[in-house]
Parts: sequence; C-alpha cells; structure tokens
Amino acid sequence: MPIRPIAPADHMALLALWQRTPGLQLRDEDGYEPFCAYLARNPELSLLIELDGRIVASLLVGHDGRRGYLQHLAVDQTCRGRGFARALLDEALARLARLGIGKSHVFVLRDAPLAQTFWSAQVGWERRSDIQVYSTRRSSE
Repeated sequence: MPIRPIAPADHMALLALWQRTPGLQLRDEDGYEPFCAYLARNPELSLLIELDGRIVASLLVGHDGRRGYLQHLAVDQTCRGRGFARALLDEALARLARLGIGKSHVFVLRDAPLAQTFWSAQVGWERRSDIQVYSTRRSSE
C-alpha cells in the first residue's frame, strides 16, 4: 500500500477528495496557505494513499508536543473497505510515537455516521463523555 507524506502540491486533489467525502466539514483553515503552514509545522506526519496517480485516501496529522491531533481522515467512496483508513491511522500513530507522542485525539462530527462507526470500531479509541469542545475564531489582523 503506497503511503506517502502529504506535500503542498497535493492540496487541490485533497480538497476535491474532502469535498466529496460525507461527514467531513471544510473551513477557511483548509485553504492553501493554512494547509501549507500546517504541513510545515508538522513535517512528514500528514499522509495520503495514491492509486494510479490519484489520491484516494488522506489523514492530516499534527501535535502540540504532548498530544497528537488527527483530522480529515477520508477514503474515496470507490476505495472503501480495503483497509486504507486503518493503514493511514497505524502509520500516523507510529510516526507520532517516534516523536514521543503517545496520546492522540480526533474530533468527529455528530452528524457523520460513517465516521462515528469507523472510530467506534477502532481498538484502543474511546469516545469521551467528560469533555465538551469550545472553539473560537480570531482575526489575524
């Protein structure tokens, strides 16, 4: 299975994959410049799978020095059920572990049943009921 790190040049193809993936929500931070900044801050962590020159799966991966954060796990509908998501997840966690990061989080939208099913089935991952997530957006001006 050809897994490789995501590069800035992959942005357009990844954006197309993410846009056609149910349960994946795009935001301004998925634009080209924030995407490139994320990759630069987290080198060699975000991963993709290509088949016949076409990106069919992706996982954005970063960390804050203590915990890993996984985002945009997506597998093209025509390629689901082949173990691509699990392979990306295993490789991402191995890369984080090599950096000393043993704990990771993923935020899954409540109205994303396929994603909920996937994450509920993963051994070692538990759904948290003890926290709520609050977000803010501040202008960079």
